[in-house]
Amino acid sequence: MTDTERLLQPTALLDYRHPSLEALIRERGWRALPEFERIGAIYDFVRDAIPFGYNRSDDLSASQVLAEGIGQCNTKGTLLMALLRGSGIPCRLHGFTIDKALQKGAVTGIAYLLAPRSIVHSWVDIPFAGRWINLEGFILDKPYLQRLQQRFAGHEGAFCGFGAATPDLQNPPVVWQGTDTYIQKNGINRDFGVFDSPDEFYARHGTNLGGFKRWLFQHVVRQRMNRNVARIRGETRLPESPAADTMQSL
Repeated sequence: MTDTERLLQPTALLDYRHPSLEALIRERGWRALPEFERIGAIYDFVRDAIPFGYNRSDDLSASQVLAEGIGQCNTKGTLLMALLRGSGIPCRLHGFTIDKALQKGAVTGIAYLLAPRSIVHSWVDIPFAGRWINLEGFILDKPYLQRLQQRFAGHEGAFCGFGAATPDLQNPPVVWQGTDTYIQKNGINRDFGVFDSPDEFYARHGTNLGGFKRWLFQHVVRQRMNRNVARIRGETRLPESPAADTMQSL
């Protein structure tokens, strides 16, 4: 198996053969697009149709992320990888940890205290135009980022907080233009290297919480976190899953 073939394989987490993902790829017509437009269309979908929010765990499958309809760096990355591979674009995961300070504001109170100092983080690498491109700018959806930009319109210089860590909050490199995209890169404090899949990454480095902290996060804390994120975005409730109509039609 070649490197390209290996980076196109489905896995337990990159389950792009799941009916909901197959239907999404087919209905959007992604496979028929030229490579640049195909990457951009999938990237924009994951960035904006899956709003920034906190899932019950990092190691969800792509179909589970789509069904939940929200995501953060790791879960949106899993969905992005599955949709890319399912559309014929090879990709890999680059694993890191980030300082939890970049979450302050989006995460408050007991949730911030529970979070480990260094949080498991990842972005997606794709081969394009003869080199590996880093995709990380899909984490914050456009409405959420615009609210941050309005809220901190007078801020100058590097910004860290509310899910962003970037040299310039007003002009972060988050738009697909065939080059690297970033929104949390400045918060990275450890580099784990590259992995063929998120399955391999979590098997080696685990997820962010375990035991009682994991239970408390899943059943109490994350709901508060997501309500806070929705308030920052200016919403009164969380958006519905973009998979709802697709799932009803299956």
